[in-house]
Amino acid sequence: MDMLLGVFGGLGKKTTSRGFNRATQGIRQTGSASKPLTVLVPGIDKKLFTASTIFDDTKTTFLDKKKENYSPTNNANYLGKITVRRALESSQNIPFVEMMEKITPATSIKYLEKMGITTLTEEDSNLALALGGLEKGVSPLEMAGAYSSIANDGVYIEPIFYTKIAHSNGKTLVTKKQKRQKVISNSVAYIIKNLLTSPVTGSHGTATNCSISGMDVAAKTGTTDDDYDRWLCGFTNYYTAVTWYGFDFNENIDFAGNQNPASVLWSNVMSSIHKKLDKSKFQKPNNILSATICSSSGELANGNCPDTYTEYYLKGTLPSTCKEHNSSNKNNKNNTTQNKNNTINNNVSNNSIYDNSITNTTPNNIIENDTNQNITNKTNTNTNNNTSSNSTKNNNTTHNNTSNTNTSNNNPTKNNTINNTTSNKNTNTNTSTSKNTTNSTTSNTNS
Repeated sequence: MDMLLGVFGGLGKKTTSRGFNRATQGIRQTGSASKPLTVLVPGIDKKLFTASTIFDDTKTTFLDKKKENYSPTNNANYLGKITVRRALESSQNIPFVEMMEKITPATSIKYLEKMGITTLTEEDSNLALALGGLEKGVSPLEMAGAYSSIANDGVYIEPIFYTKIAHSNGKTLVTKKQKRQKVISNSVAYIIKNLLTSPVTGSHGTATNCSISGMDVAAKTGTTDDDYDRWLCGFTNYYTAVTWYGFDFNENIDFAGNQNPASVLWSNVMSSIHKKLDKSKFQKPNNILSATICSSSGELANGNCPDTYTEYYLKGTLPSTCKEHNSSNKNNKNNTTQNKNNTINNNVSNNSIYDNSITNTTPNNIIENDTNQNITNKTNTNTNNNTSSNSTKNNNTTHNNTSNTNTSNNNPTKNNTINNTTSNKNTNTNTSTSKNTTNSTTSNTNS
């Protein structure tokens, strides 16, 4: 059963009962935190691309559904031709809009609704959806439930706060019905889990401070225009947690040390509650294929490929053998540039393709932390979620300023969730934990 383990709804002194809870009630722009949900889930599931498919990260103007120009930008440099994995690692924007063109916003929205997102509108059916450009936004609670769909091997399990209400004599008065829905296969879920380790372990990752010793960690950052909203959404085999950090009324978030405050909070909470847990890695289903891939071409490596790594595929999606580094192109100068763009930390020998056959599953719980503060230090812009558009209504500008955190459980058999939301400026703070859950306190740090 997927249970919420904790909710922290705001930062500051409590001044009222049942006040505004940013974790459950705050609807915020998500920025790039939604890329795994809006793009990777439908795209990988429908085999429209793989983790090594090459997309062109160059300045591009797209045509949206209203036949108007849409010109998103990157927060950092354009990298040229890069793999999906590399684009996710440093959160490049252009490739994800290109992927959305293949998927179509209408298809993406169908998947989002299956993952429990309820606040979408007709205006959200546009290319900006790829980058979290929404008319309203999403609450941390629903972001936690959606991320737990990936952690729970493709099954959406509605996060709930209680299972039943019983009389003192033991008689059950109310039983909570919990929605469950299969969204993607466990194989597709594994591919996305593995992809989401790149922002944590990659040399260009935006969530490197979220690593936990002995644990596989999947995580994605999110930032909206003018740094109004900062997110960290992620999970292990034990817990899923989502942290939102911002103000009730939009203000630029300046944080010391060029850090993402949402990821600092997420890391502090998750590291603490995993201390006494057994080490746990994401387990690969039997039908997933592994292959040695050329970093620059995204194809099966041959003996001439200078930079390679291990990638994972659904059956029937293996790429062809690299033609960029055949004997006639061996000294092609362009290869060096592309290799730098797509370098990933796992180097392996060339031309190895094999099946992995690990079928272990682990219970996954969800934790979410949302924080809103008055901080006047320098801001971190690690996550590339800034989008400029001439035609879309919501390009990552937040209309509802709130701090939200919500958590649900990741494993279909045992789900624990912790939700933390903090908001400064005399906002209310609400914390709830379910039975047999772990309680953690969140503090604001400037490190």
